[in-house]
Amino acid sequence: MTGMLVAIPAWNEQGSIADVIAKVREHRPDADVLVVNDGSTDDTAAVAREAGATVVSLPFNVGVGGAMRTAFLHAKRNGYQALVQVDADGQHDPADLDRLIEGLADADVVVGTRFHPDSMYFVGGPRRWAMVLLSKSLSRMNKAPISDPTSGFRSAGKRAIDLFAVDYPADYLGDTVGSLAIAIRRGLVIHEAPVTMYFRQTGRPSKNALWSALYLGRATLAIIATSLQKGGRMRGDDA
Repeated sequence: MTGMLVAIPAWNEQGSIADVIAKVREHRPDADVLVVNDGSTDDTAAVAREAGATVVSLPFNVGVGGAMRTAFLHAKRNGYQALVQVDADGQHDPADLDRLIEGLADADVVVGTRFHPDSMYFVGGPRRWAMVLLSKSLSRMNKAPISDPTSGFRSAGKRAIDLFAVDYPADYLGDTVGSLAIAIRRGLVIHEAPVTMYFRQTGRPSKNALWSALYLGRATLAIIATSLQKGGRMRGDDA
């Protein structure tokens, strides 16, 4: 597949961004790399440029959803056929890029799942319970498994790029859970692929585990409500 963009949303990730870019280039030298500098107050933008990435800098921090909306707009305007989202903190293993890209042969979105037999990744407690409920709700809505709906390691094909360039939620977890709900309602095909994820190399999460669990519970209720509504089809789809 040609015309692939690896999009890396980054907020104060000067300690890890160069290594992430280098690993992406090592595994997919054919891909263009875009870093969306999300209002960083450190040297993230300069380090990313020095590492060879194209950098778009936002004037203030808008969150991952807003940063990825920027990335999808960039991809649409420049004619990319595929986009892969990779975190700037080193959690995602670029060795899995091939799986996410190859999965687009028969899907519009491929979600990298941490939860598979060979995975050592563990999430426990209330956050895990909420994720299971959310997974079941989205899987039912999708009529196919989505075992890791909060995974930000995912790919999008041309139809998904066109959709997300104009309709992409910016609230917390909107870039993961919310975008999947939108894609399902618009008739996009969503598959998943096993990937390896690590704990972040630098910095700290923006939300603590309890807060995340409570939000996931609220998101589950929203997904259930959404699944009761009729979804629209994308323009140009066959009737």
